[in-house]
Amino acid sequence: QVQLVESGGGLVQAGGSLRLSCAASGDTFSSRAMGWLRQAPGKEREFVAGVSSSGSRTVYADSVKGRFTISRDNAKNTVYLQMNSLKYEDTALYYCATKTPWGSYYTETAYDYGGQGTQVTVSS
Repeated sequence: QVQLVESGGGLVQAGGSLRLSCAASGDTFSSRAMGWLRQAPGKEREFVAGVSSSGSRTVYADSVKGRFTISRDNAKNTVYLQMNSLKYEDTALYYCATKTPWGSYYTETAYDYGGQGTQVTVSS
């Protein structure tokens, strides 16, 4: 099982940028698609971005398309989420997760979660 440690969150003004990192342990990382998901207070967890095992395919929620970029470095067992032009509504606890072989990238239940998340707070 892959264990995940997210980092890079913080407090930023609207319009600013942050880069999240997710370090994975385990020898199956490079064979698994990965995703970033988020959960705002009082809301359900939602899909943000996904990347295939090789990194050749990326998908995004409409709400972040054009502003966020997901990438991975399999040599470092790390997934990244570059977040630009941040908005107040991006405030949430961000999780990275491994994608199961079943279900769509866009479905929150299609992921196995292994980390505690990293908090992103955007001030307006």
